[in-house]
Amino acid sequence: MTTTAGSGSAAVPAATLGQVHGTPLRRTAEDAAARAVEHLLARQDTAGWWKGDLETNVTMDAEDLLLREFLGVQDAKLTEASARWIRSRQREDGAWSTFHGGPGDVSTTVEAYVALRLAGDDPADAHMARASAWVRGRGGVATARVFTRIWLALFGWWRWEDLPELPPELVYLPRWFPLNIYDFGCWARQTIVPLTVVSAHRPVRPAPFALDELHRDPARPCPPRGRTASAFTWDGVFQRLDRALHAYRGVALRPLRRSALRDAGRWIVERQENDGCWGGIQPPAVYSVIALRLLGYDLDHPVLRAGLESLDRFAVWRETPDGPVRMVEACQSPVWDTCLATLALSDAGLPADHPALLKAGDWMLGEEITRPGDWSVRRPGLPPGGWAFEFHNVTYPDLDDTAEVALALRRLRHPDPSRIDAAVARAVRWSLGMQSRNGAWGAFDADNTSSLPNRLPFCDFGEVIDPPSADVTAHVVEMLAHEGRADEPATRRAVRWLLAEQEASGAWFGRWGVNHIYGTGAVVPALVAAGVPDGHPAIRRSVAWLEKVQNDDGGWGEDLRSYPEPDWVGRGASTASQTGWALLALLAAGERDGQAARRGVEWLARTQREDGSWEEPWFTGTGFPWDFSINYHLYRQVFPLMALGRYLHGNPEPRAAA
Repeated sequence: MTTTAGSGSAAVPAATLGQVHGTPLRRTAEDAAARAVEHLLARQDTAGWWKGDLETNVTMDAEDLLLREFLGVQDAKLTEASARWIRSRQREDGAWSTFHGGPGDVSTTVEAYVALRLAGDDPADAHMARASAWVRGRGGVATARVFTRIWLALFGWWRWEDLPELPPELVYLPRWFPLNIYDFGCWARQTIVPLTVVSAHRPVRPAPFALDELHRDPARPCPPRGRTASAFTWDGVFQRLDRALHAYRGVALRPLRRSALRDAGRWIVERQENDGCWGGIQPPAVYSVIALRLLGYDLDHPVLRAGLESLDRFAVWRETPDGPVRMVEACQSPVWDTCLATLALSDAGLPADHPALLKAGDWMLGEEITRPGDWSVRRPGLPPGGWAFEFHNVTYPDLDDTAEVALALRRLRHPDPSRIDAAVARAVRWSLGMQSRNGAWGAFDADNTSSLPNRLPFCDFGEVIDPPSADVTAHVVEMLAHEGRADEPATRRAVRWLLAEQEASGAWFGRWGVNHIYGTGAVVPALVAAGVPDGHPAIRRSVAWLEKVQNDDGGWGEDLRSYPEPDWVGRGASTASQTGWALLALLAAGERDGQAARRGVEWLARTQREDGSWEEPWFTGTGFPWDFSINYHLYRQVFPLMALGRYLHGNPEPRAAA
């Protein structure tokens, strides 16, 4: 067992195992589950969906203010509310981090500082002076990521010449050519195309103030780069490619450049969703708005007006003693939250025809995507069928949501079962068609595995490709098993891939959740559902690992630092969501009566709040491993309830093969 700072109370004495405050554990778990069910039902929207806040870091809020400054659409009330939120997340040393309790991050701190300057904060104020000193101590703006320096270049605070070149002619690279736009993950692709327009125009708006205090040497804000790497290394190749692209800018044929800009603009507009957003996520939306503005779209043009209105809907307003605060979500997760809530309530014993579940089912059925999207570039003959993460995103359905929605729909006793059957059949067909060559699944695309995009000087902002991952593959395998397809060749290939991906420790890496606890919590139930016996060596190794990393308080936690630092794997303050994941794996492995599982259930019951919820400031969701972290506010509700429900009622049984 591990002891971690902030992990809570000491280990529960063996004599009290099976009781919490003198109450038998089963009754305690029943009471906790009942409170959690009541809490979750009360949070359902009248339309049938659930959506928790999706909290990331303050770059979302800072870039929102920078966008409004660039477009000239500032709003004093909005600015001050955003500034209150940004100030509330500052660390004592003056920096801002990318996740709760994490270390300071230069890029995040630079963007937060500039946003507060736009809000009127004085550089001499104590909190601002601490921030600027912290940035200078880390090398100044020159050490910030490319995205941050692009935002500064929009106002002349950084030279465009000192940024990587992104020519719009990139949209003309054929799909078989290295570094074509479909070699990038969908989130990066949606961002890069508008940025090629921005890079071609190199706009500069008048800066409202100087930022000398963020440079180690204001007279030389961009220090000379180090020596060029050898031409026989990838770094050297891409450094020379970037120089060639800068040179190309001066000789690019004007008709070709105009045509590329026009076609990039068309590509952007064609992918705008019905709600005005792009891909349902903030980064492509803000850059698309800027790009289209540079291409001549007026602010009152329907495309731009809808885009700006969609960004307003990403804002969460709250009242505080100091006044209203405004937090900008990077994305919204109603489909994901709704299918998980449905599964959790079903696990907890809610009847399959309960009105709340049927309403959720009808809403999910209405969100099915039935038209081709960018995924069809690699799978042109595959009929559509699946779900996306957001309210509106028909271009980019994903395998994770599709698998979990299908599982959730099968839990319902719907008055029109043919609707469920047809939707799930389409989801299964689409999912099988999206299997990558290695037998596994990525999130959005098939075989999106080129390593070249990650090597571009521009791509320093996080993961830019979408290779298969254990957690997504596990969810698809679990869905296929519950459809009676466990013995089919596609499922067996995926099972073999998952077994081969297990790490020496016994855990699985978590791509979309933090981290090995998430991966293991997804894979073990999937393998067992697919017919791997709970006595299999891989399952026993995973159980041993979970027992080893359980905290002394009975819960589980893993810090985001486990992505870059192996010493953090399995270590962190106990959280409700991660304890839920660990329990899902242990229960699937037949460990219901084991000491580790019982202590985990006790921890959930002991830490539950009176209203049936759990507190969880820690970030347990992953956008890009280490680089972009997420606190899904509903995770702390749905995963503990799933675990409690399966502890009480057993694991859901896969359907027999037809």
